[in-house]
Amino acid sequence: MMQVSEAEWTETEQLVAKEAFKKAYEREINALITQVRDSATSIVKLEDMWSLHDFLSARRHEIDGKYDYRYSVLIFVLARLVQEGWLKLDELKGLETSKLSKVAALSRM
Repeated sequence: MMQVSEAEWTETEQLVAKEAFKKAYEREINALITQVRDSATSIVKLEDMWSLHDFLSARRHEIDGKYDYRYSVLIFVLARLVQEGWLKLDELKGLETSKLSKVAALSRM
């Protein structure tokens, strides 16, 4: 049995994964922008502003670490995005059945 990190990605799978990856990223960034806009309107003191800054710094670190498009970890990234609700499994149609099954199984963990 092939390990997930050793999986080969066909050109079609690469296109499917790239498109899904971009959709999830855009969804999460748009949700973050909305959240920041809402938070910014309630800033009344300096501490509120620094709190927003700290929140944004933490989110940037989390998002930069999460969206890793290396093929050796992509199954895990896609599973996490499905688990968190930024992606739907049907948006990964076109991936090999075994990869799709792994993403589905990992997203339920």
